[in-house]
Amino acid sequence: MRAENISKSLDKLIESQIPVFVWGSPGIGKSSIIKQIAIEKGLEFVDLRLSLLDPTDLKGIPFFDQEKSEAVWASPNFLPKNPDSKGILFLDEINTAPPSVQASAYQLVLDRKVGDYELPKGWSIVAAGNHESDRGVVYRMPPPLANRFVHLSMEVSFEDWKSWAYDNGIDSSIIAFLHYDSTKLFDFDPSKNQKSFPTPRSWEYVHKILASGVDNVLLMDIISGAVGNESATAFMSFRKVMNRLPDIEKLLNDEDVEVEHDSQVLFALIAGVITNIKQNSTKAKIDNALKFSLTLPKEFSVMLVKDMQQNKINVEGSKVWDDWVEEFAYLLV
Repeated sequence: MRAENISKSLDKLIESQIPVFVWGSPGIGKSSIIKQIAIEKGLEFVDLRLSLLDPTDLKGIPFFDQEKSEAVWASPNFLPKNPDSKGILFLDEINTAPPSVQASAYQLVLDRKVGDYELPKGWSIVAAGNHESDRGVVYRMPPPLANRFVHLSMEVSFEDWKSWAYDNGIDSSIIAFLHYDSTKLFDFDPSKNQKSFPTPRSWEYVHKILASGVDNVLLMDIISGAVGNESATAFMSFRKVMNRLPDIEKLLNDEDVEVEHDSQVLFALIAGVITNIKQNSTKAKIDNALKFSLTLPKEFSVMLVKDMQQNKINVEGSKVWDDWVEEFAYLLV
């Protein structure tokens, strides 16, 4: 399932308190989606990395209660206690946890309690993990535990990532490069012993590297450390195209600028136009962007308008919209 559909499904399943397990390759944003849902719903969020826990960490430590003359369990302080609270208990990397820890998690998922601890009624349980085929350190999940979840498998979608990237201000050169070659968004081969490889998470690292102000001489080596040498080489070559872009502010002010009709330049230019409008949207800019799109090769004109619509830029309200529709009416039939 695409990230957009995973998010929609989780939204309803969390409301119904149906335990969900999200499967997916490393670095594609599983935990980010779940945390974002918690933020949007105003829910508390507890992230437990089960691979880092011992069985007693989850179940608690037994001690002798002198008043009752019996052993009781001291539940861990990281589990939610307030009976009136609402939130998401996120069991991350559950299938990388040893079987003894999985057994404790099984009781928590099955009965919503472990030891003397009981999960408050307002909390939902969501788990996530990598596929066994990804060749990480994973343990096969016992069928009784697996059967307690609704299983969703997440795939990488460039369109979903692109929407997220624009909303989160990711460097336009990264968006443009991955628009030009979307195969570089995620390129993980579990048969290879790669330390660095491109994923949505590692491209976010590249954005932070570019924003850090690191010396240009060091960029290639550092970015290679994030996405691998092959992707870093292609990206750095593409970035040279940014020097050939016209002044986007002038373009959106309807001033005369010269635009190369080279595919790499146009991919970069579209990303730059969208980023500029999202940062400071005006009717005039939208009108001029649509007017400019009519001067582009048809596939890039359509690409620009589709990206504007995807980013909720009101192209339909523009005075140039009728002209654009008339030009591309054959696509709208």
